[in-house]
Amino acid sequence: MLKVTLAQLNYMVGDIRGNIGRMSEAAAKAAADQADLVVFSELSLCGYYPGDMLDEPSFLQRLDEGLQDLLAATRQHPDLHWVVGAPTRHKGPGKPLHNSLLVLKDGQIRLQYDKQLLPTYNIFDERRHFEPGADTAKVLRIGNCQVGFLVCEDGWNDEGADYATNPFSRMGDASPDMVISINASPSHLGKREQRHEVFTQAAARHKLSILYVNQIGGQDQIVFDGASFAVEPEAGVVYEAKRFVEDIYTLELGDNGHFQRVDGTQFPAVPVQGLPTMEFYRQQIVLGLRDYARRCGFKQIVVGSSGGIDSALTLALAVDALGADNVVGITMPSNYSSAGSVDDSVDLCRNLGIKLYEHPIKELVTTYARQFEASFGEPLKGLALENLQARARGTTLMEFSNAFGHLLLTTGNKSEVSVGYCTLYGDTNGGLGLLGDLYKTEVFELSRHINEHAGHELIPQAIIDKPPSAELAPGQRDDDSLPPYPVLDEILKWHIEGQHLSSKEYAHAAAFVAQLRHQPGGLEIIARVQKLVFRSEYKRRQAPPMLRLRPRAFGTGRQMPIAAHYE
Repeated sequence: MLKVTLAQLNYMVGDIRGNIGRMSEAAAKAAADQADLVVFSELSLCGYYPGDMLDEPSFLQRLDEGLQDLLAATRQHPDLHWVVGAPTRHKGPGKPLHNSLLVLKDGQIRLQYDKQLLPTYNIFDERRHFEPGADTAKVLRIGNCQVGFLVCEDGWNDEGADYATNPFSRMGDASPDMVISINASPSHLGKREQRHEVFTQAAARHKLSILYVNQIGGQDQIVFDGASFAVEPEAGVVYEAKRFVEDIYTLELGDNGHFQRVDGTQFPAVPVQGLPTMEFYRQQIVLGLRDYARRCGFKQIVVGSSGGIDSALTLALAVDALGADNVVGITMPSNYSSAGSVDDSVDLCRNLGIKLYEHPIKELVTTYARQFEASFGEPLKGLALENLQARARGTTLMEFSNAFGHLLLTTGNKSEVSVGYCTLYGDTNGGLGLLGDLYKTEVFELSRHINEHAGHELIPQAIIDKPPSAELAPGQRDDDSLPPYPVLDEILKWHIEGQHLSSKEYAHAAAFVAQLRHQPGGLEIIARVQKLVFRSEYKRRQAPPMLRLRPRAFGTGRQMPIAAHYE
């Protein structure tokens, strides 16, 4: 029998001392539970992912010192094994570091396993900094159990589709009683179910019981959801840790080879499906914003409240993350703002319990336009005048942020960002975007879910029901410039995400586009949307980071050139 404490923690990149403190607290709990080992996640010493901090000599020195501090901490519980993730020095040709799993006990390194498979796809770029480990299995006897070890990606290639090496094959040959896999597995829609499928199949194929330990927390654009789990060869997933929160839990590997509670009883059944999609979005965004603000030193949020659905949802999510006392809205009516938009902002902020400031931009726009004509001999009109209003609002919001120290949230959604339906240095201003990976149709759906989750109307129904409009020209509506959002969003899913989508979502988008091709003007609509996506790359490159919710998001997960010829 082996007692294992699973430590699903929220680390901060670069905060080596703080991370060691978190691990030490978890180790103390593990020792109190009389565990044989405590398991932390991938790169737990420095946080995932430090990027080019790994090229800085001062950071490497702090890592070396941190490992010594961690070894010293293990002496406080001399009978406990610590399974940690850390960069270690690589000797010989190649990159100077390994992404390593270390087993520590009473001030000593008992085992080192270096990650073999280093991903360079989507948001990952580990081969930039790390040298792959040797193609060999590492096992260690702890008590009367043989324990094998893997690091994250090493467990994702059991079908041999992505790499020539399959660490699971070597592990299967070693026949340990249990495999521990430490991970920093970012969350996106469907990722939990994907993890379960991959590791359930591997456990069955190699007759291995696996303990999968993940971290939680937001780091820039990405969010880690935890959801660590235990899987058995025949039963599949038998235990799952909490999602989106820290969780320290001690379980046992019984003499019969099955995972169980420490009192010897079985775990309740683990649901096949995780959170409903909209609740998943809500929890992922709230955790991502909360950690982003905290780690960047912000305690308060400001959002431009237009009376539209995007700013309303952004404000509601900000209140969910930081509380009503730490969120303010600013309404900035212009000549073309409807009275209803201001009234809707008032109702929204009253429902949310937040302060709403009013800062009209009419005089700002008039004065600027007058001076423009005086200086350049031409009046401002058309798109230039529309964008001036957006930039006047963006400037006002940044002035407020600078003056009072609030984090400004941008409110653009994925549909708008995809086709460039936004104004650089205007509504794209901000430090973080919450909706940048939500299509417009999902914005409406999540808004309705927010009200249902609250049990009463937070986002006024009038905002949900009104036709979307930038209100930068008389009678302007989004569908004057764009296809209707239900049409646009299916084209965008098919074009931007393609087979990164779930099989069901991809089939629906592909069928929609195929049908649209045979409708009058359908080919022209598809070509126009694709052209807008291509031509808007320069805007996305200058936009704030946007929280990642879906398998393929803008930012590091989709790297496209700006100056290129697209067909």
